[in-house]
Amino acid sequence: MRNGFFPFVLTLGLASGQMSKMTPQERQEFLDYQLTLPRANQLIAALPQMTQYVISLPPEVLAKSAKQTRAEQIANLEKNPKGMAILKQNGLTAKDYIVGVPTLRMALWLAKGMAASPLVFASPANLAFAKANLAQLQPKWDAVDGGSRAAK
Repeated sequence: MRNGFFPFVLTLGLASGQMSKMTPQERQEFLDYQLTLPRANQLIAALPQMTQYVISLPPEVLAKSAKQTRAEQIANLEKNPKGMAILKQNGLTAKDYIVGVPTLRMALWLAKGMAASPLVFASPANLAFAKANLAQLQPKWDAVDGGSRAAK
């Protein structure tokens, strides 16, 4: 899981530049997504399996996903039996995964003191949630994200 590909896998393309092309409506989706402890745990639990699955996809599929809108990524994931099986096993929808994972990641980054920017942001409620649960969530996140990379 420590490969440089993981940030791309996490969001099925957001790391390739989609965050910088985000519309105000797409940004609002992240701000409106409400994190809870059960949901954060579900997102973290799904990451290893989804990462393994997405890494197994052909490069052209990943490249195509990187160019899709968030709505297209969600729709394609909803049509993907293997991806949806992983998400359903963890009690998640495609939107939960595509929007929830980066929402959680950004909230954790900000809770650890990373400066907010146009590409790293969180709602006040999600930031407060991340700060209140950082000691519990960060070790779990690190375990699935390769951990030490964030500290470097």
